[in-house]
Amino acid sequence: MNHLKNDSSPLISGANKAGFFYGYIIVAASFLILMIAWGSQYSFGIFFKPMLAEFGFSRAVLSGAYSINMIIQAAACIFIGKLSDRYGPRLVVTLCGTLLGISYLLMSQAQMLWHIYLLFGVVASIGLAGMWVPLLSTIAKWFVSGRGLMCGIAAAGIGIGIIFVPPLTSFFIAGFGWRTSYVIIGTALLILIILSAQALKRDPAKIGLSALGMSEQHEEDNPSFTFPEAVRSRQFWMISGVFLVMNICVHSVMVHIVPHATDVGIADATAAVILSVIGVASIISKLVVGAALDRLGNKTVVIIIVSLMLISLIFIQFSNALWVFYVFAVFFAFAYGGFAASQSPYIAYLFGLKHHGTIFGFSSFIFMGSAAFGPLISGKIFDVTSSYNYVFILLSVLSVLAILFACGIKKTGRGTPIKH
Repeated sequence: MNHLKNDSSPLISGANKAGFFYGYIIVAASFLILMIAWGSQYSFGIFFKPMLAEFGFSRAVLSGAYSINMIIQAAACIFIGKLSDRYGPRLVVTLCGTLLGISYLLMSQAQMLWHIYLLFGVVASIGLAGMWVPLLSTIAKWFVSGRGLMCGIAAAGIGIGIIFVPPLTSFFIAGFGWRTSYVIIGTALLILIILSAQALKRDPAKIGLSALGMSEQHEEDNPSFTFPEAVRSRQFWMISGVFLVMNICVHSVMVHIVPHATDVGIADATAAVILSVIGVASIISKLVVGAALDRLGNKTVVIIIVSLMLISLIFIQFSNALWVFYVFAVFFAFAYGGFAASQSPYIAYLFGLKHHGTIFGFSSFIFMGSAAFGPLISGKIFDVTSSYNYVFILLSVLSVLAILFACGIKKTGRGTPIKH
């Protein structure tokens, strides 16, 4: 058995004497937190019509709260990642979970538009930012062997949340009204996130373990970059560029695929099933891609998932048949799920673990903000051309560029800057 030593005591690599590795508790807690937090986030659309009916806002005005949420969430990732590295995930996730839960409780009392923009657009987004970077960064620190699969399992919690939380929200709104429903969800967020966060530990060394699969040779071969070293490197901007394109494609499609389907004659209810297919297939893809990361390597898998995105975008342009939409949904879902599962492991592979939260947080800031602008630009293109074909063409071109970037990424040593 391999050992890593610090100044005080040896670190046990892998499972403890009882044969159980605590890192699996970290994964389970992360799965539950991501499920309830992101399931609640994606329930915003369920509140749409009841809130519009009461306040009389236009859809564009109320949608502004979601756009603000995504922009603030992206910006918050910079600081959340740094705080997680400094103070650990337990404190950060507990505080952010508290913010998220309180914002939902206060949403039940919203009376004006600025209340919604402040509570959902700002406060909830800061809370939600603490549910991604700290959790995936912590899992990366606990696992060398099986890192991709464990990140994939945790990320699959988002898909499970999307399947179950919005229907529950709809049930609550039908029975109790939208204000009481916000109280119910806010209370659930506070209880489940805060309790689950207490199981989080910053790194295995805190309880006398090393990461699963870690060895002294592995640590010597993978020295950690500092944050300034990472952002001066070519590979940081290339992988962030790949993730930026993937995020633009994911959110543009998720917002516009149902309108596109109905535009070409597919019934509303059937078009909604396409989203369900994407949701279920994305859960499977996170597990499959997570395992593939461990077997095939980060670079190969990322090239594959961006290629799947390109294939799905090309495929959807040449037929309006329903079966084409279903095939598209599967290809797209594997690209989407793989994108989510690969982010943290690839950053860990390229830059090490010591400053992983800070580096991952800044990379997330670069690409997450595109969730607010990709769908908007896609909508503008449709308004001008009366067709989504030009949207899919643009996204296809961006995907080709992302493939070229992904092929050019090379793991280098510390202090290898961008060459001018």
